[in-house]
This record gives sequence, C-alpha cells and structure tokens, in this order.
Amino acid sequence: MVLRTPARIPVEVHASDPLSLAGAASQLRRQPEIELVEEATGRPGTVAVLLAEALDEPTLSRLRRLVRADGTRAVLVTSLIREAELLQVIECGVGAIVWRREATGHRLLQAVLAASRGDGDLPSDLLGRLITQVGTLQRGTTNVPGAPASGLAPREVDVLRLVAEGMDTGEIASKLSYSERTVKNVMHGLTTRLQLRNRAHAVAYALREGYI
Repeated sequence: MVLRTPARIPVEVHASDPLSLAGAASQLRRQPEIELVEEATGRPGTVAVLLAEALDEPTLSRLRRLVRADGTRAVLVTSLIREAELLQVIECGVGAIVWRREATGHRLLQAVLAASRGDGDLPSDLLGRLITQVGTLQRGTTNVPGAPASGLAPREVDVLRLVAEGMDTGEIASKLSYSERTVKNVMHGLTTRLQLRNRAHAVAYALREGYI
C-alpha cells in the first residue's frame, strides 16, 4: 500500500514593503503544509496572504482582484480595520483575518488552512463588531420597500448560526448530527444560490436579513 503525501497548499504573499513580505514569507516557509509560490501563478486552490498596515481603496481593490482570480482565497493581515471598512472586507471575499500583532507562523497557518477549506476565521472582537454593524444595517432596512427578500432554509440558518459562533465544519456536523459532507453541501448550496463569496459573507447576509 502506497501512502500519499498530502498536497501542500500553494500560498502567495502580497505586501506593500519588502520587510513585511520577507517576514511573512519566512514564517510561512517553515510550515510543512504550505508551498510558497510566485504571485499570479493561477494555480487552483491558491491562498493569497495580503499584509496591509491599514485599509485604503487601493488595498481593497487589490483584495477584490485577488479573490476574483480563479480559485484564489484571501487571508488579510492588518493592524486596523475601521467600522466602515469591515463589511467591505467581508464582501470582497475575505474569509480569514489576522491581526498583525498576532501573526505568528502558527496563527498564519491556521488562517491559511481555514481559507483553503472555505471556512471563516475572524478574530472574536471582529466577529462581535460585524454582528453589531450588520444588525444596525438590518434594523435600518426593516419595512423599507424594496429591501431584499430573505431566502434561507431552516437547516441553512442552523448551520450559519453555528458558523457565526466560530465552529468549523466538523464541530457543526457533530452539533447538528449531520455528516461533514452535508454541512459542506449546505454551505455550498446557499453561497452559490445567493452569490455569496464565503462563510463570513454568508454570516453577514444572514445577520443583515434578520435570520441570526
């Protein structure tokens, strides 16, 4: 019996300055699960790690371009996200965010693995801010003519509620007595149907529509 070595995750690093680029690359190069690749290689399953001190419009535009590339998922490493920028970042398609002060090799690996799986990985303080912000938006659209109609099935709501609590696919499957494949199918179905970019975007949608 031949044992296959698990495929490594291709990761490209983007940074505005060479020192940040070298530091992140050094941390990631030590992780056996990761294969560093050049920018714009177009390999399926690539995860882009973008380092930004703060978010400006050029950075947000770069995030959008990265996520729209075939198969690319994004991890954002930053020092600051303002309230007005948080939902924009999620809607760009970023599902994993790491505070720069916490960006150890292990923490970056966790974020890359989550992004590669399509899981969300947000710091707990950011998740709280997202819930508050989207809740405010949801209240602001209540009873407004033309507000988007909700379209989530009960089990989709159950799954998203647990995603919002920070659970991964295995934990959600165990909690709901589903198989992991079922959880993945539920997430894939709702993100495809509603044109949502990832789990974090789906949670934001469910919050905005008043489901969770």
